[in-house]
Amino acid sequence: QIIKADLVGPRFAEDLRNAALQSILFALGVIFVYILIRFKKWYYSAGAVAALAHDVIITLGLFTLLYDIVPFSLDIDQAIIAAFLTIVGYSLNDTVVVFDRIRENNLIFKTEDYDKTVNRSINNTLSRTVVTSVTTLLAVTILFVFGGEVLKGLSLALIMGILLGTYSSIFVASSLLVDLQARKATS
Repeated sequence: QIIKADLVGPRFAEDLRNAALQSILFALGVIFVYILIRFKKWYYSAGAVAALAHDVIITLGLFTLLYDIVPFSLDIDQAIIAAFLTIVGYSLNDTVVVFDRIRENNLIFKTEDYDKTVNRSINNTLSRTVVTSVTTLLAVTILFVFGGEVLKGLSLALIMGILLGTYSSIFVASSLLVDLQARKATS
């Protein structure tokens, strides 16, 4: 005997999607304000938020492209959402480390061009960034290989996120920071 049957309709899915989108925008807004308070310049915030959006959008796009190709499930579930949140945290931490060094070097080398200071700062933090990324990537790759079928999607998302987070901290956030600072200086 059937006691109860539940059906998730398209209206519920639309409400869930809208709530998720609002949550993401709220989180990015809070991160923007946090970076603004920490570094006291809006272009640091814009660079960090752009790098985070880059990481999540590219990872989600790769999940979409690989959905029918890989032999394991890439359905968006709680584990995948946890992986996306981990990606955001990892990338934000890496970006803040680079931005801190930029701020420190900007105070030390006051007469140096801003883009050269940013380049110096990236070079100063590059070994730390690479060692941290390789170590984390090694652990997540082991999880992907030996973790079982249930953890494949989570660990694949983390692998992509580590690679993209490292890339975006150096090439997206810092480059946007230089561009926005140059626009501010010319206006």
